[in-house]
Amino acid sequence: MSVVVIGVNHRTAPLELLERTAIVEARLDKAITAVSQCANVSETVVLSTCNRTEVYVLAERFHGAFQDVRDTLCEIASVSPEELSDHLYVHYDEEAVRHLFRVSSGLDSAVLGEHEIQGQVKAAWERAHADEVTGTALNGVFQHALAVGKRARTETAIARNVASLSQAAVAMAVERLGSLAGKHVLVLGAGDMGEGMVARLADADVELVVANRTWERAVNLADVVNGRAAKLADLRVELIAADVVLTSTGATEMLVEFADLSDAMRQRADRPMLVVDIAVPRDIDPTAGTIPGVTLLDMDDLRLFAQAGIAEREKEVAEVNAIIEAELDQYIVRSSAREVAPLIAEFRRQADLLRDAELAASAGRLAEMSDRDRELLERVVNRVIGKLLHQPTTRLKGAAGTARGERLAEALRDLFDIHE
Repeated sequence: MSVVVIGVNHRTAPLELLERTAIVEARLDKAITAVSQCANVSETVVLSTCNRTEVYVLAERFHGAFQDVRDTLCEIASVSPEELSDHLYVHYDEEAVRHLFRVSSGLDSAVLGEHEIQGQVKAAWERAHADEVTGTALNGVFQHALAVGKRARTETAIARNVASLSQAAVAMAVERLGSLAGKHVLVLGAGDMGEGMVARLADADVELVVANRTWERAVNLADVVNGRAAKLADLRVELIAADVVLTSTGATEMLVEFADLSDAMRQRADRPMLVVDIAVPRDIDPTAGTIPGVTLLDMDDLRLFAQAGIAEREKEVAEVNAIIEAELDQYIVRSSAREVAPLIAEFRRQADLLRDAELAASAGRLAEMSDRDRELLERVVNRVIGKLLHQPTTRLKGAAGTARGERLAEALRDLFDIHE
């Protein structure tokens, strides 16, 4: 069996396809169930963010599992396998684990080192674990990945400065306008991304309005920065006053249509508006960028903005990669030891069966011995068996995960006719 990851991300697919393959909260349980019920899949974790949709599985058969997961993604996105396949990436075993370590460390994010992905990886694993579709293999991989992500951010400067998508969205708006001071800023969404945006705006001297589907969350978040809460039903009115709109909700449909922004702009006396939409699927009609006075930026623009800061942190990238490779070596050693454990257990079990059979065959003569002599004989036999088994099992454990380990394991199976 193999650990396999199949997915699309911001590097391999256009934003339009990422929107279609995104698995929002309301559809997540259905997607997890669909993948976990595939014939060639034993364990499942689904990770869907604004940058990626990835399915991690423990595959019984690699090709069968790939087809199962691909077809499930096609059904979710309503695309043909031919349309999706050109944008899919597939990694298995060591490469799949390395990929997850990179994701958790923020090396595979649009914003290098961003910390939000760490929580998203954890939430995806915990969701699958709660749904009872993970087991020893994926639990171990994801626990290790979270530890790697923590090491990367603790031991290097990979997360310094702008370290989240929400922070980057605000920073991009500042770069475009020079300053947000005195601006009327409307934040759509009070989830994790909305909270990140509001936190970044806390000292920006702006007039802040938070609009959210759940009124209580909008109120609570606005109160943190002495802002004002608004209902989504009042969005058209709020757009008239806004200089800057920042949005990243988990909505499945667009919140702001072309007509909404067009109507708002007609009532603004030629005041321009900057809209930063980093939601996937998008919250704002992408054609709204053609409205005079509206500057519309999305995830593609954010990626270009984030690329500018990557060169300054190449040293950190190298250090994080070194951590990943060291942790990957540890993972391989541990997982390989777990893989040979059943073989070693069966080897020892057969030795115990042979000992018991021989003692049983000699039961008559042993009965003539004193209890003390019989116990002494059994201890001697056990010590001899232990010493004989010690070297083969130690060498097998030490070579696990290498070509030599495979040869030793195959020789042991062949010599003792072992079938785990």
